[in-house]
Amino acid sequence: MNVATKARLAAHVLAWRLTWGRHDIDQLVRGLPRNPKFMSARSAVQLIPDGATVISTGMAGNMRCAILYWAVREEFERTHHPRGLTWIAVGGIGGRGRLPGTLEEVGRDGLVVRHISGHLETAKSLLQLAAAGRCEIHTLPQGVLARLVEAQAQGQEALVTRVGVGSFVDPRTGTGTLVAGRAESLASPEGEALRYAIPPIQAALFAAASADAAGNLYMRNASLLTESREAALAARRHGGKVIATVAEVVEGRPDEIFLPAGEVDAIVVCPRNEQVGSIPQRRYLPMFVPGRPVDVELAEEELEFVNRLVGITPRRSAVDEALAREAASLVTRTVAPGSTLNCGVGLPEEVCRLIHEAGLLGDVTFLLETGVYGGLPAPGVFFGAAIAPERFMSSAEMFRFMEGHLDAALLGFLQVDSEGNVNVSKRGTGPLEYVGPGGFIDVSSAAKTVIFVGSAMTGAHVALEDGELRIFQPGRPKLVPRVDEVTFSGKEALRRGQSVWYVTTLGTFHLTERGLELVSLMRGGDVGRAVQSLPIDLVRGSGPTPLVERAVCTGEGFHLAWQLPRRARAA
Repeated sequence: MNVATKARLAAHVLAWRLTWGRHDIDQLVRGLPRNPKFMSARSAVQLIPDGATVISTGMAGNMRCAILYWAVREEFERTHHPRGLTWIAVGGIGGRGRLPGTLEEVGRDGLVVRHISGHLETAKSLLQLAAAGRCEIHTLPQGVLARLVEAQAQGQEALVTRVGVGSFVDPRTGTGTLVAGRAESLASPEGEALRYAIPPIQAALFAAASADAAGNLYMRNASLLTESREAALAARRHGGKVIATVAEVVEGRPDEIFLPAGEVDAIVVCPRNEQVGSIPQRRYLPMFVPGRPVDVELAEEELEFVNRLVGITPRRSAVDEALAREAASLVTRTVAPGSTLNCGVGLPEEVCRLIHEAGLLGDVTFLLETGVYGGLPAPGVFFGAAIAPERFMSSAEMFRFMEGHLDAALLGFLQVDSEGNVNVSKRGTGPLEYVGPGGFIDVSSAAKTVIFVGSAMTGAHVALEDGELRIFQPGRPKLVPRVDEVTFSGKEALRRGQSVWYVTTLGTFHLTERGLELVSLMRGGDVGRAVQSLPIDLVRGSGPTPLVERAVCTGEGFHLAWQLPRRARAA
């Protein structure tokens, strides 16, 4: 990427940062069709009754209905209506207390009294309400929640599934779905499975790419679909309201209609709507649209550069890079070319990058919880979209597809214990330290091979010197006798016959019927002593534990190549 491109991207980010809160909820753009469905954002949100169950869609910075969040907040502050809402968000669509125009706008005392989501940590204002005892919080597996929305659209009010059995959402083994407040869990036992149910959806808010004069909605040049159609149909089935914001009005294209006008109550035209974070929908990036020619390498460089400018992507250390190389190497040893993969945020993103840089991207198909099929998962603020995707489906359709067709998953962890249980959902005590599982529970229970990757210690001072790990200051172990919350059940994984691996800065472990087996050690004289001091029971082989290859530690001569025969590609 040349200097001119970097300067252009830097100017773009600066302009976005200086204007990202600009909005007008009373705006009516010129030339609107003479159709009563077209109205200002303020008028649209006045359709939401007090006490309603509302859902909004999108993922991270993708397809945000920002103008509607602002309108709900400002109308509540002006009139104290709508109030007493239950707000559902399937995925993480908050702003982490930084980005305006996100779900966090509705985190006002009295506005939202119950929040239901798969991912909570980005919605700081709602967690703050919960910490003050002013908002009830529930978290469900993201795929389960997406499928519950779909079920309501089809006239069903509950979902029975084994997803979540043995985890914290299972009241038989954990706390259930309630994170804060006093209420019943939204999950209950039903035989060997779990029965999930959420309140009937009465209002759906989402961003579409465009509308025609008749009020039909389109997703042409969108970055993803998530559960927008299902949310709208669920609201309609319950006699509720469907409110969409679009970037522009276009000529009608009957063969491309995403949602027909008869299913839409209000359309807010907002030219500042974004396709993805910082990118206006009207000047969309073709890299995120199926079927467009894309220079994947250049696109990846540009997205990484933007993420660094906005402070989203962390600077990776040499230890992190070695960890990603070991995980990528494990992928090529345990996963066959032709397989489907799901990749989580953080270090798993680095593994995806290595697979691409090795020229192996064409040998695997990445599946994203948002419904994006194929392409290279986009990092940071663009998470949820993909570079050069093959096609889109709804998030509910994707989770169902993964249940039968997901070969492998690369995921992070907060804690691992002797039984192979993993915690990713609970960082500490209280709502403000709660993360939520996102799609982790659904994905980790669907994949035939699961590879967790992360540091073995929190707050440690470590470095690689001459290809060996030096531990200057040990940190708090993330491998513990018992995880604080079971987001992934080792017992259930063994019952399902999954192959489960844990790649850490100290070594790689494999889940067996006897427990965690240490299968390789990171190079370095400090490593053996650190493993011995871990407060966890480990299984060891009869001979010396092999060391990680030196090329993994240094990157010199590192090479990825598939070691299993190719398998047929999932349709």
